[in-house]
Amino acid sequence: MTESLQSGSGDTLGAMVTSPPQQLTPPQREIADQVITSLAGPDARLRADQETAVAALAAPGARVLVVQATGWGKSAVYWAATAVIRAAGGGPTLIVSPLLSLMRDQVAAATRGGLRAATVNSANIDEWSAIEGALLDGSLDVLLVSPERLANPGFGRRVLEALAGRLGLVVIDEAHAISDWGHDFRPDYRRVSDVLQRLNPQTSVLATTATANARVTDDVAAQLGDATLVLRGPLARKSLHLNVIDGLDPLQRYAWVAQELPMLPGSGIVYVLTVADADRLVRAIRAVHGDELAVAAYTGGLPAEERHRLEDDLLAGRVKALIATSALGMGFDKPDLGFVVHVGAPPSPVSYYQQVGRAGRALDEAVVMLLASRLDDAIWEHFATATIPDPARMERLLQTLGDADGPMTVPGLESATGIRRGRVELMCKQLAVDGVVERSSEGWSVTGKPWVYDAEHYEGVLAVRRREADIMRSFIRGEKCLMRLLTESLDDPRSQDCGRCSVCRGEITPGLAEAPETRIVAEVGAVLRRDAELLEPRKMWPGGAFGSRGRIPPGAMAEPGRVLAFADAPQWRDVLDAAKAGDSEASSALAEAAVTVVAQWGRSSGVRPDVIYSLDLTGGTLAATLAQRLREVGRRTGDALPVRPGPRPGREATGADEAAYWRDHLGPMPAVSGAVLLVIDETGSGWPVTLAAAALRESGASAVLPLVVHKTA
Repeated sequence: MTESLQSGSGDTLGAMVTSPPQQLTPPQREIADQVITSLAGPDARLRADQETAVAALAAPGARVLVVQATGWGKSAVYWAATAVIRAAGGGPTLIVSPLLSLMRDQVAAATRGGLRAATVNSANIDEWSAIEGALLDGSLDVLLVSPERLANPGFGRRVLEALAGRLGLVVIDEAHAISDWGHDFRPDYRRVSDVLQRLNPQTSVLATTATANARVTDDVAAQLGDATLVLRGPLARKSLHLNVIDGLDPLQRYAWVAQELPMLPGSGIVYVLTVADADRLVRAIRAVHGDELAVAAYTGGLPAEERHRLEDDLLAGRVKALIATSALGMGFDKPDLGFVVHVGAPPSPVSYYQQVGRAGRALDEAVVMLLASRLDDAIWEHFATATIPDPARMERLLQTLGDADGPMTVPGLESATGIRRGRVELMCKQLAVDGVVERSSEGWSVTGKPWVYDAEHYEGVLAVRRREADIMRSFIRGEKCLMRLLTESLDDPRSQDCGRCSVCRGEITPGLAEAPETRIVAEVGAVLRRDAELLEPRKMWPGGAFGSRGRIPPGAMAEPGRVLAFADAPQWRDVLDAAKAGDSEASSALAEAAVTVVAQWGRSSGVRPDVIYSLDLTGGTLAATLAQRLREVGRRTGDALPVRPGPRPGREATGADEAAYWRDHLGPMPAVSGAVLLVIDETGSGWPVTLAAAALRESGASAVLPLVVHKTA
């Protein structure tokens, strides 16, 4: 059965205590204390609740789940337990960890604690052989790997199979991710279950998380085993001053951050929802403060060494803030982080709690601010449904794999099934969790095990996620104490009003403004509207329904283009909506911006258009209006290119399907000569740009310069 023990505060959570807290023997405590003092100073010792966890893990075959607030010291438990197990002659520790930044910090912490640790990940491929050798010969105490590494067939064959009977401890960090009831479910994390099944029964297992409600806790504990010991403590964070500001439009939220950033304490993190948001907000802040306020964008697309440098800059206080996507989250540990600001809300209170938990770990006070957005609802619904399997697509994928002569790659499956590549990857991982497919170095293949869609289960998952979105709406509306609402969402029965949040006090943190100044909003908008995003040309034909595959010949390719408004660009959102509705003033504003962008583009590239054509793909006249203004200013000729009517491909259509559609629905091209500036009203994939450019080049254009008014995500 699952037990729940007293935390260090003496409070209990869940079931009554069924056995007294376990204690280390004097020799074990001495070993553990050596590790802890090396990590935290000469006076540091394990607390009673931490000692309970370490003592339990020292017993062969133990299963322990620790659910404690950020800053409690979960890593201290697995470092101390590793030292105790190794001193008794046990095998090394395998830690499954979600992020490279966490692994890097953890390797450094283990070294300070006198343990020999290493990580195997995509950033240190040259070191893999030596690390694996050290692990197998017993000279390494700790190996940290990502869940994706567990799913790698080569790694499993070389390392896991050799170690399965020799590990002393397995640690599953951020363990909520192994539950599809959790806010951050990752199919690859379920590979942990495969590892557990192959373990020597004497190997102890520790799972840790700060963000698990009762349902996730029960699910993770069940996956660990019937005898799992659950240690769960209070989750409220007394140092955090939670605030919500609702009602600002997208540009005002950018301006608020730019205006108020100097007023926030110390250094911190500003979370945004997309990479484009991160880049734009950095430009907005620099527009207001120049080089006087150091900020930088942090996203998952950056090289590992660049992310490490930015993390170090924040740790050392060399930047006021990192403007980050969720790539900077679990595992980043700066005890004196002074603030966390969200521009738009995460999809669940649990994920929000996880992110704001980065702040104030070693401070008496830290500021947390949520700038809510009217776009949040649509984003929450996307996250709620994104990982729910579609039975028809699953059957199509399995039928394709079953009919294949051998393993199939993801691109091959995309082409054969008509399902987008990213969706194919997710589906294969989900099927692999159920043992229905398996991956080798050649690709994916079926195992022969049938797949059954568990409709009741997934309906339950979807219902939970939508209830979590409802909780976030309550949070934004300020229906009760913000900290109480967050901890109640994590099923903490000790939840109570904090007395510090903007709901309890009836105002946001003193010294911060409720709204940005009009002057700042105008300044930020003006700067952002001068910038255009680069549109990289597609270089490969998609194959599949399109037919042709392989590299696009240089003589058929578009030049690098420009995008006026990318995705949900806040500086253009209201203007775009108005222009698409026929507002002449909004159309004029877009046209003047287009004139500026084309002029800057010509100066930087040295290429100037000889003729200007428009391509309206959405049934309006926006591109034609802008092209006409550009022709007037540049004294050029041109016309609108025809588009044949027809039902357009949906969002889930593959690139091959969309390319085939636009090949068949772009009208005949006029004979042209010289460089063509092609103005397109809106596109997501860029395939109509690619197909139109190829057709114009075939009709005589020496170059095609695409200017997209709105590039959707």
